[in-house]
Amino acid sequence: MQLTLFQADAFTDHVFGGNPAAVCPLDTWLPDALMQAIAAENNLAETAFFVPEGDGYRLRWFTPTLEIDLCGHATLATAHIIWQHLGYAGDEIRFYTRSGCLPVTRRAAGYTLDFPSRPPVAVVPSEDLLQAIGQQPVWAGRSRDYLVLLDSEAAVRALRPDLVAVARLDAIGLIVTAPGEQVDFVSRFFGPQAGVPEDPVTGSAHSTLIPFWAERLGKTQLEAWQVSQRGGVLHCELIGDRVRMTGQAVTYMKADIFIPFS
Repeated sequence: MQLTLFQADAFTDHVFGGNPAAVCPLDTWLPDALMQAIAAENNLAETAFFVPEGDGYRLRWFTPTLEIDLCGHATLATAHIIWQHLGYAGDEIRFYTRSGCLPVTRRAAGYTLDFPSRPPVAVVPSEDLLQAIGQQPVWAGRSRDYLVLLDSEAAVRALRPDLVAVARLDAIGLIVTAPGEQVDFVSRFFGPQAGVPEDPVTGSAHSTLIPFWAERLGKTQLEAWQVSQRGGVLHCELIGDRVRMTGQAVTYMKADIFIPFS
């Protein structure tokens, strides 16, 4: 079996920036175990697989170790590949996923993701959470992921989390955030329990970050910067129970992969 595989960098305008994602177009679904094996072989934060469905595509995302319910950068990368390499002519693509319908719109500024808003609920930090960050947070909460607020961008950049403690948390990952010096807020994301020690730019985390910062800052349009080593910029908006994130993407690779029949 021969499949086409693309790799694109999302939430960036240049190769080697943002967050790399693998994208694998399919006519019909492969066995789940095979898709997980391909994702493990790619060893990227996510590999996206999609098949045509109705007026759009069914989309699924796999980390190197598990399938997840929501992924921003691999959705953006998939939309980029469909528009730039597969001849899609419309200005909106509808993806059907475990998190519902996720439209992506092509705009002059980039691609706009329309995702569910997942505001965090305040929690008392557990011992594992405190050990993970090595300090007392300004605030702690939980949605799909844990979110901790630190007092400055410098503190977020300097954080060296205890990844063993992070992996013990009962969540997909840990978001660390603070007010930004040049943007509204900065963040980092750690998900060793999903096979991703630190994710460069995490769209799904912004489903939690956007409502959190919109309430805290009293505005619905926000500029965000995920300050990982590769880094990425997101233009964000809160609209009711939805969030929008706009970013760019660039293609890094197109390849063939060969799957032997057992």
